[in-house]
Amino acid sequence: MRALIFSLCFGVGLSASPVDAAPCGNTSSGFDAWKRDFATTAKRAGVRKKGLNALSQASYANRTIAADRNQKSFKYSLKKFMSVRGADTIVAQGRKRKARNPNFYATLERQYGVPAGVLISLHGMETAFGSFMGDSQVVSAITTLAYDCRRSDFFVPHAIGALKLVDQGAITTQTKGAKHGELGHTQFLPGNALTYGIDATGDGRVDFYNVTDALASTANFLRQKGWKPGKGYQPGEPNFSVIKQWNAASVYQQAIAIMAKRIDG
Repeated sequence: MRALIFSLCFGVGLSASPVDAAPCGNTSSGFDAWKRDFATTAKRAGVRKKGLNALSQASYANRTIAADRNQKSFKYSLKKFMSVRGADTIVAQGRKRKARNPNFYATLERQYGVPAGVLISLHGMETAFGSFMGDSQVVSAITTLAYDCRRSDFFVPHAIGALKLVDQGAITTQTKGAKHGELGHTQFLPGNALTYGIDATGDGRVDFYNVTDALASTANFLRQKGWKPGKGYQPGEPNFSVIKQWNAASVYQQAIAIMAKRIDG
């Protein structure tokens, strides 16, 4: 796990060693003290005034902790997982979306090598094509998980990432996302958003709540993680391992591959 945090921290520009991080906790009682300590780590990592202010305003997210302890769907069988997540609906709506805007998806595939079906499946699975992008404050959620002892090493770099996104103006303290701090149309974790975000609209800002920026950023993430243009993405094929980089759950990976193939035809 230490090797993992060094790698992730480097990706979001965190220069502090893990041993310098503030001590974690399992209840809300230590959160305010942790924030004060973590501010030193964040500042050392390059977080500036706006990000540090956002950290000071973060609240302990009880709903995030409850969700983190209760991720039942990833333990389902593939058949049940696809049923619960509405795979047939995602495929039907995904085909229509591809047919309505084929040039958009073709452009993304030319630039990044990722087929439309994969991007559309991720978009549908994560937020039902943007219809629900979360109701939890991103900064509070992700800093709560960084403080929580269960997976602190994993979430600390993403907390730093979120604070840097505040510095950049990409998000604010009020930006809403998923209970684990994921944001935008495809639910990027903040450290990944910072590293792989693409301003595809050319307006000078990466906006993960804009579908163009979000899907270009998702395609960029997959390409940077090793996506091989023109190669397959079903289990056992070269690009299936890249889908694993998006979500570690086996049923999720298989569902994306199945839905994408049905959308791509």
